[in-house]
Amino acid sequence: MDYVLQTNNISKTYGKFRALQGLTMHIPKGSIYGFVGKNGAGKTTLIRMICGLQMPTDGTYSLYGIDYTQKEIKKARRRMGAVVETPAIYLDMTAEENLKQQALILGLPSYEGLDNILKLVGLENTGKKKVKNFSLGMRQRLGIAIALVGDPDFLVLDEPINGLDPQGIIDIRELILKLNRERNITVLISSHILDELSRLATHYGIIDGGHMVKELSAEELEAACRKKIRITVTNTAPLCTVLDEIGVEYKVVSQTEADIFSKINVSALTQKLSPYCCEILSMKEQDESLESYYMNLVGGERK
Repeated sequence: MDYVLQTNNISKTYGKFRALQGLTMHIPKGSIYGFVGKNGAGKTTLIRMICGLQMPTDGTYSLYGIDYTQKEIKKARRRMGAVVETPAIYLDMTAEENLKQQALILGLPSYEGLDNILKLVGLENTGKKKVKNFSLGMRQRLGIAIALVGDPDFLVLDEPINGLDPQGIIDIRELILKLNRERNITVLISSHILDELSRLATHYGIIDGGHMVKELSAEELEAACRKKIRITVTNTAPLCTVLDEIGVEYKVVSQTEADIFSKINVSALTQKLSPYCCEILSMKEQDESLESYYMNLVGGERK
């Protein structure tokens, strides 16, 4: 497989603190790679590293097959666009002026194509409006527009939907999908908002405590996320007794709810619960979500 980014046992320490510990990841060309982890798991550290803002303590990484220690890495990074932490924008400039400033920084010969970028992100009608008067969602889209100056084919977005309202989240999602599908831009999205990632990602890397816990494709995730039956009863205590007798895998959710991870004969279960005066109130088949899969992998409470 052709990879845009590969890291091999990357570590990063700050004094005695280890932000990354032997992290290995593979981002396929043309993918939308969801970089999943709690706040503080090491996502931003890794992103800053591949953008050249920090150096690894140990390990190595390559962009487009070029090792970060080679001189050609600077040329490879010019194929990247990134929004790290917060968009780097000038608040007293217009959207167009921000893009022109970025073109100057990159040393581009002209401003050709900047209007198309503004149209692509839905900011073509902002005119002379200063960025300080933009909504948060508009600023996020402008940040992506700035990252697109120079026509990159690898886009890195660090928590791009943090703080956005529902419409802003939808706008960013549709923009990312459009860039990936119509321009074949590979996208790395760092996020702890797992439900939104599941609507976008073709591949996932799950990180915890600076370690890569699991890498998998969306298809592999779908296969790994088991179907379950959420059952509601008057009391889960007798339900557990009966399920243990049957030898069925289950998980108690509350005093009245449990998840059953196999097909079950409802009539037989009802009969076995009857002596305990336990009634089945409802049963609903569900698929395990990315969030529950993630929590089963790393444990603990998501922050």
